[in-house]
Amino acid sequence: MMLKRFPAVPTDPGVIRQVLSDSPELMMVSFEFAKGAEGKLHSHSHVQSTYVQSGRFVFSVSGEDLEVAPGDSFVIPSNAVHGCRCLEPGRLIDTFTPRRDDFL
Repeated sequence: MMLKRFPAVPTDPGVIRQVLSDSPELMMVSFEFAKGAEGKLHSHSHVQSTYVQSGRFVFSVSGEDLEVAPGDSFVIPSNAVHGCRCLEPGRLIDTFTPRRDDFL
């Protein structure tokens, strides 16, 4: 087993992404959001699971809005258009299968 450390990088305004761990089959990523920050609508072929560690968010997934809070988790299917808006500063922990090579 090999412990890797990845840098925290700014993505969208008010959003910082940090890869926590990865393998070709799976990746775990932390996203820190400031109040009002947005994860722009996008899609990708990866299946994504999101866990709300802290904060409050409104997610749009395939045109359906969902408000989430600490302890909530959900799965975003492959190729679903999704994004979020941060209502209260917080952190999301996302897992992707397979790994998001574009984050490395």
